[in-house]
Amino acid sequence: MAAARRVLDRRPASPGGTVSNQPWWRHAVIYQVYPRSWADADGDGVGDLPGITSRLEHLADLGVDALWLSPFYVSPQNDGGYDVADFRDVDPLFGTLADLDALVARAHDLRLRVVVDVVPNHTSSEHPWFHAALAAGPGSPERARYVFRPGRGDDGSEPPNNWQSKFDGPAWTRTTDPDGSPGEWYLHLFDGSQPDLDWTNPEVHAELESVLRFWLDRGVDGFRIDVAHGLVKADGLPDADLSLDETRDRSSLLPMWDQPGVHDVYRRWRALVEEYRGTQTALWGEDDDRMLCGEAWVQPAEALAAYVRPDELHQTFNFSFLMTPWRADALRASVDDALASAGAVGAPQTWVLSNHDVVRHATRLGRSDATQVAEVEGIGPRDEQPDPVLGLRRARAATALMLALPGSAYLYQGEELGLPDHTRLPDEVLQDPTFARSGGTRHGRDGCRVPVPWASDGPSLGFGPGEPWLPQPPGYADLAPGRQRGVEGSTLELYRRLLRVRRELGLGTATLTWLPDAPPDVLALRLLDADGTGVAEVRTNLSDAPVTLPAGEVLVASGDLDDGRLPSDTTVWTRLTGS
Repeated sequence: MAAARRVLDRRPASPGGTVSNQPWWRHAVIYQVYPRSWADADGDGVGDLPGITSRLEHLADLGVDALWLSPFYVSPQNDGGYDVADFRDVDPLFGTLADLDALVARAHDLRLRVVVDVVPNHTSSEHPWFHAALAAGPGSPERARYVFRPGRGDDGSEPPNNWQSKFDGPAWTRTTDPDGSPGEWYLHLFDGSQPDLDWTNPEVHAELESVLRFWLDRGVDGFRIDVAHGLVKADGLPDADLSLDETRDRSSLLPMWDQPGVHDVYRRWRALVEEYRGTQTALWGEDDDRMLCGEAWVQPAEALAAYVRPDELHQTFNFSFLMTPWRADALRASVDDALASAGAVGAPQTWVLSNHDVVRHATRLGRSDATQVAEVEGIGPRDEQPDPVLGLRRARAATALMLALPGSAYLYQGEELGLPDHTRLPDEVLQDPTFARSGGTRHGRDGCRVPVPWASDGPSLGFGPGEPWLPQPPGYADLAPGRQRGVEGSTLELYRRLLRVRRELGLGTATLTWLPDAPPDVLALRLLDADGTGVAEVRTNLSDAPVTLPAGEVLVASGDLDDGRLPSDTTVWTRLTGS
C-alpha cells in the first residue's frame, strides 16, 4: 500500500490541483543528456555513463520527469555516436552494459524515467552488416540490407541520383570491388560512414524491432527516434528538387523524406512497445506506458501530426516552434498551428527550444536578426557574435513561455544554468563532420555540445579530472550550479521554480486560450482546467517598452518586474485574483 501511495504522490496535478490521470508522456518534462558532455567519471576527457549516474540528483532536484540519453552505443564516433556499429552494447568510451543498468536503476530510484536514442535510418560503416555487404558484392542478400545502386553514365561514374548529404556533398559514395575496379554506390543521407538501411527489406524491420526489445527488456521507458522521417525512400529513388528546404517547405515533396511507408513502421513499433505496458507497475502504478518520440523535420504541421495518430508515435519534436523568430505574431501563430494540428489527432503537443543539433536559444536569441529568423546553424569565431546579456534574458523569457504551454516539453542539458554556445571554438578542435564535409563553410554543431561546468574552477570546471574533449568558454565558470543554487534570480532557481509551479498547477494538462486585449507585441494567454476555470495567466512582452500588468499574484517571472510593469523580453506567470 505504501508503494502505491508513493507512485500516486509523484504524479503531476491536473489544473486546479487534483491528481492527473493522463499518461505521463502527455505532460512530462524530459531532459536531454548528451553523454559525451555531461560528466566524466574516468578522466579521459569524455563524459560517460557512471558520470551521468553520479549527477542524477541534479535532475531530481531540478524537477524534471525523465531524461533522454543521446547515443552511447558502440561506435567509431564519426558523428558523435549516431554512427552505430552495435545497437546492443555500450561503447567502452562510455562504460559497460552494467553501467547502463546501474544508471537506469538509480534513475528509477529517483523517480526519473529513462528514454534512449534509437538510430534506425542508418548504421556505421563499421557495423558487421556493412562489412558483409561490401564483401558479398552486388545482388547479394547482404547488400539488400542497404541502399546500393549502380552509377549513372556509360561507365557508372556518376551517382545514381542528385541527392545531397545533410552534412554537405553528394549522398552517395562509390565502392571498390575486390579486384580494385570501381563498383556500386551506396546511399548515406548523412556522413559517408553512415550508410542508409533499406527499409523495404523485412530483415531490417526484424532487426530494429529486436533492438527495441533488447532495451525494453533492460527497463528503459521509451525511445527517441533519430531521423524518424527518413527511413523510407520514394520508389525508384528519383532526383530531388534541390531548391526545396525540408525544414520550411513540404518535406513530403522530397523523395528521401516523409514517405507514406514510414507510418507502417511506427504502427508496428507502437504495438510492440504497448506489449510492455504493465511490466513495471511496481514503479509507476497504472501510469506504466513506454513512449516513442520522433525526430521528424516535417512541414506543414498537419503532416507532422500524422506521426502522432493514436496508433503511431506518442510524440514528435515541434521544431517549428524552435525555429520561430522572437516576435509575438510569429510565436502566437506557431503555438496555434501546433496545438490545432496535434489536437486534430488527439495527441499532445511537444515543445523544445534547444538540443544537440542547434544553437542554444541563449545564444541564437542574442543575434541581431533574432526577430526575423531563428538561426540554428553553428556560430564560429568569424561570424557575428551574439549579445550574451540580451540572449539570456530572451532565453529565460522563452523558456517561461514554453513551460506554460499545454503538453510535454524537452530541456537540453545545461540550459537551466543559462549556458550559451561556445561561439569562438578554433577550427582545429572541431569534430562535427559538417565542418569538414562543407570545406569549413559551415561551422557545425560543436558549439552547443561543450561539456557542462559543474564547478567554478579546475581544468574542466568539475566536468571530470582531465581536460575535456572540447574546451569550455571562460564564462562557464560563473554559471556552475554552486554559483546559482539558492541564489534568488539565478537561471537555475528560475527553472526550478517554473518546473515546480508547472507541476503544482498541472499546466501540462491545461487548455490554452488567448487574452483578447493584449497589446500587439505582448503574448497573453490564460490556462484553463477541465471545467473551463482559469488557473493562471502568462504574459511575454516582446515589445521595446514595459507594459502594465493586471492585478494578480505573481507566481514566477523570468526577470525583475518594474514597479508593477512587465519589462521587455520578460515572461510572468500570475495567479488570477480569487482563483
